[in-house]
Amino acid sequence: MSSLHAVFGTGAVGMAVMEALVRRGYRVRMVNRSGHASVPSGVEVVGGDASDPGFSRQAATGAGVLYQCLNPPYHRWVELFPALQAGVLAAAESTEAKLVVMENVYMYGLPQGRPLTEDRPYDAHTKKGRLRARMTNELLDAHRRGVRITIGRASDYFGPRGGAQSILGDRVIPPALAGKPAQLLGNPDLPHTYTYIPDIGEALVLLGERDEALGQPWHLPNSETLTTRQLVELIYQQAGYPLKLRVAPKLLLRLMGLFDPTVRELVEMAYEFEEPFIVDSTKFQTKLGMTATPIQHAIAQTVEWYQRRAADRA
Repeated sequence: MSSLHAVFGTGAVGMAVMEALVRRGYRVRMVNRSGHASVPSGVEVVGGDASDPGFSRQAATGAGVLYQCLNPPYHRWVELFPALQAGVLAAAESTEAKLVVMENVYMYGLPQGRPLTEDRPYDAHTKKGRLRARMTNELLDAHRRGVRITIGRASDYFGPRGGAQSILGDRVIPPALAGKPAQLLGNPDLPHTYTYIPDIGEALVLLGERDEALGQPWHLPNSETLTTRQLVELIYQQAGYPLKLRVAPKLLLRLMGLFDPTVRELVEMAYEFEEPFIVDSTKFQTKLGMTATPIQHAIAQTVEWYQRRAADRA
């Protein structure tokens, strides 16, 4: 297998994959639309439209493993996501590289009182969940045709570079650092699994290294499931302030969605915060031997990253 790994996407997950690859000594090529990213010396960055199969094939040339970490703007998922995946899949077919695909757990639909496991049927009731199920089935069909594919699934994530797309990102940590109220969605007193972004990067690289991971989905390692309130309280403790939070009612989200397309897309996913939402990663931990970062350490690292970002902007 080539020592070159190509990572499609330079968002939070793509950068976490890059860092995990660099730690292992692999050569890394990052692929995004602009051709620019803040990366260590020696990491290559190429720019272009990954939905163009010709470009994606060229960007993947010489790579032994490809990582699909592209994530279009939330309000343009249905419009843009299928073509992005198709472009990277075409690259994997033509180069015969392994393809590691980052997914979420939207395809399962309502938890219905049970933890989510990889053998659960796809029963999505949302447009984004149905799209995710269709894209997953396309990947597994391609694997049956001979393309070497494995899938990693994360729950709602948090960590460095989490930003606005993370429930525990920009709406929580900057306010915590200032002693102001966090902005939350749904019921904060229900158990909810969150996945630490650096763990996602490490786990996706591990999937790319292990042939026994091919042809199936894997829930990436999660630490113990707490309530959202408990996690946010830990963030405030790390920041040195007492917990303060506000919860946006669903009606308010609907009204905000009239003017903000991203908020409008969040409304249909509110079910994740209206009952216990537990994502079981036992399969990954027992079969591939990786466990999640302890939650206290993960939160400390996340808060420290946001503190450094604030200091750099000052």
